[in-house]
Amino acid sequence: MLARFGHRLLAGLAVVIGVVTLTFFLLHLAPGDPIDIILGPAATVQQRAAQRTALGLDRPLPAQFASWLSRFARGDWGNSIAKGRPVRALLGNAWRQTAWLVGLSLLLSYLTGLAIGALQAARSGSRLDTLLSVSTVTLFAMPGYWLGLMLVLAFTYWARLLPAFGTAGFDSDYLHGASWLIDRLRHLALPLATLTLIGIGGATRFVRGAMLETLSQPFITTARAKGVPPGRVVTHHALRNALTPVVTLLGLSLPALFSGAVFVEAVFAWPGVGRVLVEAVRARDYPVVMAATAISAVLVVAGNMIADVLAAWVDPRVRYGSATS
Repeated sequence: MLARFGHRLLAGLAVVIGVVTLTFFLLHLAPGDPIDIILGPAATVQQRAAQRTALGLDRPLPAQFASWLSRFARGDWGNSIAKGRPVRALLGNAWRQTAWLVGLSLLLSYLTGLAIGALQAARSGSRLDTLLSVSTVTLFAMPGYWLGLMLVLAFTYWARLLPAFGTAGFDSDYLHGASWLIDRLRHLALPLATLTLIGIGGATRFVRGAMLETLSQPFITTARAKGVPPGRVVTHHALRNALTPVVTLLGLSLPALFSGAVFVEAVFAWPGVGRVLVEAVRARDYPVVMAATAISAVLVVAGNMIADVLAAWVDPRVRYGSATS
């Protein structure tokens, strides 16, 4: 198991380096110049040259990349070109907001997906199964930004029940106790619902498939032949053995949710890493884009490794199989 973990770690490191390398060169070769955004169109040639030298953009791209990679590995993420703030502080505040949103969404979507998927597998072929299948596939196919806009249209502009933008109201500094908590939850409701509904669609479909495959196994037939109650067959025998592929999907969903949150945060003006990344791309803010991309790549690798660990924890056969191979 440790040898396998080491191999996956090395492969993950190679993936991260490949992603940041490709992103760096594509970002610098794309149309647009941060100097134009910083100085504006009225800047002289001398001013532009001086600003380019100050930012280190006058050097060859390989030299710039080697310098960035060295500084990033030492923990120096540089300063934002557009805002002048340290990238570490800028992304640190944003990641907390994104992690709060994504973490709650992951928890709610998988708890709900497990329940609905198990119910569908137990009632496979029924009208309820068909109705839930159509609903979950529809949710899974919806683009996050479109679903978010529809929720804003329904609950903000038509029903006037929930706010659409930000994490708190303008008067949040003057609120305390229950009033402060209610204000935060009302602002959290729509972006959380958007991510959770899409997550429920994918999780439910995956759980249903895993459960149906498990219910067709011989040990399930044996349990039924012994007179085990149907509910116990589903919850104790089938669901437990179907968790291995589900926890694998759970680990892989972490980076996917972070990438999906980029568009959701842009729709709801949620001050997370997605909104920061969109603004940085528009401003050609190279240090911010590179740092956010590197962290996202690390999340993808971490998600894969977490999936392996969870699969080995849920199913001992994974541990023993890797140990004997």
